[in-house]
Order: sequence, then C-alpha cells, then structure tokens
Amino acid sequence: MIKKLMLAFAALAVSGSMAFAQVDVNKADVAALDGVKGVGPSMSKAILDERAKGEFKDWPDLQTRVKGLGDKKAVKLSQSGLVVNGKAKEGAAAKPAAAKGDKSAAKPADAKTAT
Repeated sequence: MIKKLMLAFAALAVSGSMAFAQVDVNKADVAALDGVKGVGPSMSKAILDERAKGEFKDWPDLQTRVKGLGDKKAVKLSQSGLVVNGKAKEGAAAKPAAAKGDKSAAKPADAKTAT
C-alpha cells in the first residue's frame, strides 16, 4: 500500500512540474506552443508565422505582431509558462488584487505608538 502511495505521489510531482515548464516563443515548435494553457492551434500558427519574419525581441513586440494578444492574455500565458527570450511577462507573478468587499486587505494593522 505504501509503495502505491509513493508511486502516485511521484507521478503527481512529475506531472505538476511539467505543467509549469517554460516555453520560449522564439524556440518552441507547434507542439510545445499548443502545450501552453491558453495557446491554441490558431495562435500557434500566428506565432510561428510572425517568428518566420524575425525573432520576437520582447513581450511588447510579441503582442504587437500577434493579433489578439492583449495584456491580460499575455499575463495569463506567461503564468502558464510562455516566455520571450527567457523572460516572463511583467506582472505575471503578481498576486491578484483583493476582491471587492474584502475589507481585510484594506484595513491597516493596529498601530500602537510607543510613549
């Protein structure tokens, strides 16, 4: 029983690490691009077509040249592992803002002054 649990845990650990593998738009093939959550066949084709004209310099260059790739989509793709020249999209690692009505994030800590 313990062997089965260890095997299952090892399988989850391997599959979990593969989900966050970085895929560079300047080096990836169709299969690698399609493996990124949020990138479908049409976006993969658009990326490869534009890359054939020249490598992407940075995220703004990618967003300008690939139709339908706005800031929100770029951040999501970056969080899924897509990179440009080894760099993630700025803001991709940022924590989401507190939800509306969540007053705990807006409350200042109790400040006690020393007298």
